[in-house]
Amino acid sequence: MTDNRRIPQTRDDWQALAASLNFEKGFETRAYIDDAFVDAADGATLTTTNPATGEVLAEVASCDAADAEAAVAAARRAFDGGAWSRLAPAGRKAVLLHLADLMEQHRHELALLDTLDMGKPVSSSLGDMAGAVGCLRHHAESIDKLYGEVAPTGDDALGLVLREPLGVVASIVPWNFPLMMTAWKIAPALAAGNSVILKPSEKSPLSALRLASLAREAGLPRGVFQVLPGFGHSVGKALALSMGVDCLAFTGSTGVGKQLMQYAGQSNLKKVFLECGGKSPNLVFADCKDLDRVAEHAAAAIFHNQGEVCIAGSRLLVENAIREAFVEKVLAAAERMQPGDPLDPASFMGAIVDETQHARILDYIRRGVEEGASLRTGGRALEGPGLFIPPTVFDGVTDAMAIGREEIFGPVLAVFGFDSEEEAVRLANDSDYGLAAGLWSQDIDRIMRVTRRLRSGQVFVNNWADMDQTVPFGGVKQSGNGRDKSHHSLEEYSDLKSVWMTLAT
Repeated sequence: MTDNRRIPQTRDDWQALAASLNFEKGFETRAYIDDAFVDAADGATLTTTNPATGEVLAEVASCDAADAEAAVAAARRAFDGGAWSRLAPAGRKAVLLHLADLMEQHRHELALLDTLDMGKPVSSSLGDMAGAVGCLRHHAESIDKLYGEVAPTGDDALGLVLREPLGVVASIVPWNFPLMMTAWKIAPALAAGNSVILKPSEKSPLSALRLASLAREAGLPRGVFQVLPGFGHSVGKALALSMGVDCLAFTGSTGVGKQLMQYAGQSNLKKVFLECGGKSPNLVFADCKDLDRVAEHAAAAIFHNQGEVCIAGSRLLVENAIREAFVEKVLAAAERMQPGDPLDPASFMGAIVDETQHARILDYIRRGVEEGASLRTGGRALEGPGLFIPPTVFDGVTDAMAIGREEIFGPVLAVFGFDSEEEAVRLANDSDYGLAAGLWSQDIDRIMRVTRRLRSGQVFVNNWADMDQTVPFGGVKQSGNGRDKSHHSLEEYSDLKSVWMTLAT
């Protein structure tokens, strides 16, 4: 399918585009291994379902260890062959820019696939497509602009520091931002000259398989990019344990991240870059201006993408002097962010990804009530077809409650109060996670003090998640150790080689 048709703008347009998809004919649902779409070695498939309707979308190849072994072998042949790994930077740049152009041309189709697969609003998916294309272009343009180093030596020697690709990179990506997270992983890895094996989530594999077709069309050499749909406990584990994989890049839960590090230790000590869970604090001080605007951002920080966001501002810490009035404004903002048909561009929230996640969120809501938090809005699943949970806000939360400490990954906001800057920092840092934090204040001295004391990979000051490709993204503590985006991610997918030449004098 191509996007050479009327650009979809309305709900009817998107529904018509969805109806035109044919997952049984002309649309690949097989694995992409060694430049060919193939069934899983054992013929296994998995079912992907539209969470907004409960309708089955497609049966997709479910790969296992045998498929991983084949893909790793192909990736190694491609890397050792040098068609990509030793291609001049300008050549890699041209191919990746072509791929970015193809993704942009097919952005409506790709956005639709993510929306159908995991339930997010199509307007949000379109934003993801823009981010994915921008990421690919950023890293493509960086390839021929990053230099090695010449060490400071005497006249009798020349010291060089070279950057070389790692080899075979396995990228395991989550279901909440399927194609955007894919771009964050594969763009720097491919730009650096590696061969990449992508394992999309079993909950959202469709856009990754479409991307494989576009990558082939863009001219990526055989074996340089492959896609293995399947479950984490099968094909994901096999990639993590493989002696032929040189690097494992993962975004997902902290629990799975810990398992992957163990697998790396059990195998070949492959590099492991992790972006894991979060329970991000959003601090609002009484001196901030325009509380209506701040409340709108605070609500969007948790309810965007149904709260299925690693950096969701799920802990709202509000100075008690304004807390009551501010919470009322957050409740009013939440009322404007109700879930709707994901194919309606006007919907702010869509459906929860699957029944397992839906039940998990509702269980946390039940626990919040039992633990004594004040349920201010939401708290129940919507009736009718589909997996929808409205914005849910708990006030009076303490750090002893599960809803205040554990990652829920759903539209559930926990509101804390504080009386002093010291108390705010203590509450913010009292977490196993350290992925993101927000800070709202007009006091520049306070901003500088608190920003330095927050234990977090990124701090958003008077905004939430306003960032681009020029800054790294990642966490500390149990939120992981890797960095996506910016030149720093290119560095992660490269090895340093020191060369020392003794010169005749």
